[in-house]
Amino acid sequence: MGRRTLAWAKRAARPEIEPAAILATLADPVLVVDQDGAMRYVNPAAEQFFDMGLATMLGRRLDSLLPADSPVCALVAKVQATGGRMVEHGVGLDTPRTGAQFVTVQAGPLGEGASLFVVVLQPRSIVDRIDHQLTHRGAARSVSAMAAMLAHEVKNPLSGIRGAAQLLEQNVGEADRELTRLICDETDRICALVDRMEVFSDSRPLQRGAVNIHEVLEHVRRLAESGFARGIRFSELYDPSLPPVFGNRDMLVQVFLNLVKNAAEAVPDQGGEIVLSTAYQHGVRLAVTGSDSRQHLPLVISVQDNGAGIPEALREHLFDPFVTTKHGGKGLGLALVAKIVDDHGGLIEFDSLPRRTVFRVKLPMVDQEEAF
Repeated sequence: MGRRTLAWAKRAARPEIEPAAILATLADPVLVVDQDGAMRYVNPAAEQFFDMGLATMLGRRLDSLLPADSPVCALVAKVQATGGRMVEHGVGLDTPRTGAQFVTVQAGPLGEGASLFVVVLQPRSIVDRIDHQLTHRGAARSVSAMAAMLAHEVKNPLSGIRGAAQLLEQNVGEADRELTRLICDETDRICALVDRMEVFSDSRPLQRGAVNIHEVLEHVRRLAESGFARGIRFSELYDPSLPPVFGNRDMLVQVFLNLVKNAAEAVPDQGGEIVLSTAYQHGVRLAVTGSDSRQHLPLVISVQDNGAGIPEALREHLFDPFVTTKHGGKGLGLALVAKIVDDHGGLIEFDSLPRRTVFRVKLPMVDQEEAF
């Protein structure tokens, strides 16, 4: 066999490599724009970064996602004009979709004399985002264990204390009856709190099926607008092609009702706004506890508000029970959200800056194993 034939045989034996498949694995957003600034390709990380689906992004101009005077647009314009490659560090971005953050921008032509240009954005460390994503899982398990302990170790003794106080009340004077009533009232209050906690100890598997998440969000919005969120402006940024969620409708209503209620309580009295959005995101998989399998979580549902933001001191423990900034709040709303999301095999994460706090819930879709 000649050298040429041997070289050809070796090349033929190599597997074909798809550039798009390589880009899809990257954690950094990658976009390809043409000479007019229209996007011709975006990888899944870019969809997540801009909180927008592929079908919506393709064909749109880059300056429709970023301000026209953005340093990113200026850098791309220079690359288009010169045909060279450029890198700029510490570029500030501040848009409703990306929030305020700093990125490193790399841009260059796609080959010599090409009319397409590659733009790579490197946001804050992906490790920070993963830490945020997984925070709720430990919180969900700890609150479930606490609920079981309260139900078995606290509620029964409280019943005995209340019964003893009622017996004492029959044999004491009027002055002391005030104290026995105080005991009864306080035991009733603690029992009511334990009753609320018992929902966390329910370990039965969820009854799940195909759920249209947009119908869930519209139901939640109508409830909110007719009650606690009256006067707050709602915006919807939905991906109409989103497949059904594999979930429990009632439990998902509870999740997003709690998140929207928190958002409504955070927004300012004047100019309050809540944005509900959905998107499809490739590549997010989560290990299933107790097995070697991975759960695919392509559906991203976001609740964004323009409130003051979450205090830094609370962020690490935000999903823990009894953590709250509300006057008179019980601190169980986000703990319940964490448990329900965990029961669905999903993830919840948040980003918080002044005037932009976003909670993102990532959920599985129906027939995910067949689809992938």
